[in-house]
Amino acid sequence: MRFKYLSIPFFILILIGCDSSSENKPTQPEPFGIVIHGGAGTILRENMTAENEAAYRSVLAEAIKVGHKILENGGSSQEAVEKTIHVMEDSPLFNAGKGAVLTADETIELDASFMNGETLDAGAISGVRTIKHPISAAIKVMENSPHVMLSGKGADQFAAEQGLEIVAPEYFYTDRRINALKRVKEAENKEQETTLLEQQFVKNQRYGTVGCAALDKNGNLAAGTSTGGMTNKKWNRIGDAPIIGAGTYANNASCAISATGWGEFFIRSVVAYDISALMEYKGLTIQEAAKIVIHEKVAKLGGDGGVVGIDNQGNIAMEMNSPGMYRAHMDSKGNLSVKIYQDE
Repeated sequence: MRFKYLSIPFFILILIGCDSSSENKPTQPEPFGIVIHGGAGTILRENMTAENEAAYRSVLAEAIKVGHKILENGGSSQEAVEKTIHVMEDSPLFNAGKGAVLTADETIELDASFMNGETLDAGAISGVRTIKHPISAAIKVMENSPHVMLSGKGADQFAAEQGLEIVAPEYFYTDRRINALKRVKEAENKEQETTLLEQQFVKNQRYGTVGCAALDKNGNLAAGTSTGGMTNKKWNRIGDAPIIGAGTYANNASCAISATGWGEFFIRSVVAYDISALMEYKGLTIQEAAKIVIHEKVAKLGGDGGVVGIDNQGNIAMEMNSPGMYRAHMDSKGNLSVKIYQDE
């Protein structure tokens, strides 16, 4: 009887000991992070005023902090990407939303895309003229339609039916973009050679995009891209931004990527997907894969621009073969990095 009486508490002590050791085992916090871009191009210190540089850095920091806060509080990478891009779409500094460039017909044609890395679901819109936040329309296409891409009037109509904020096309017109269109058209019509500065300006009008890639605490990746396209574009031209695999791609098995640059070359190189594929099938890091695609594939074709991306462990890439790219990164510890020039 005595043995039986003592064995019960002894057994309980063993269980308590096991329990307490598992409870005291330190848990590793889940990695999360976010990275953004506001377009790449011939961005040179000598052409940038101190006021302009400060303004760009300020909006980049403001935008990324919005997404980082969502991730920090346990929100989804999808929400973080959408809300971060909203900030940049609302700023006249970037070629997306409010700051979008004008077509040759002096109209607005906006493009955007989004991809969910967990499900590989995706949505995109192109050539829209009345949607205040094109990235949200791309997400609605993914969530509430049987399609991946909608364009033109149909996409505008769909967005209105989804209850998204609709604005008059005039909302997007800014003096800066009106003047840029005039300048590009004048250069196009000139018979004599233009100055180097003028050539740089015209080349810079070929691209300009905003984008975001994020990893949330649940290990899910997402990427989104939004743009006004190319200044003086004709015939309803569409670049890489709304094309899944070219301008945007996300896959939990590898990474989330958003691209910016000369769209025609990024489409031909299938840039965003190629980075993911090199990681998934060859085991390259995100930095290695991004470097190969931007410097060996895009550059060899004659294109320039860059990408931002994040992998499923929170490692990031901000790679470019242009003189600059507006970009920022925040990690799970809240460390913020905002950069503009290539040598930063």
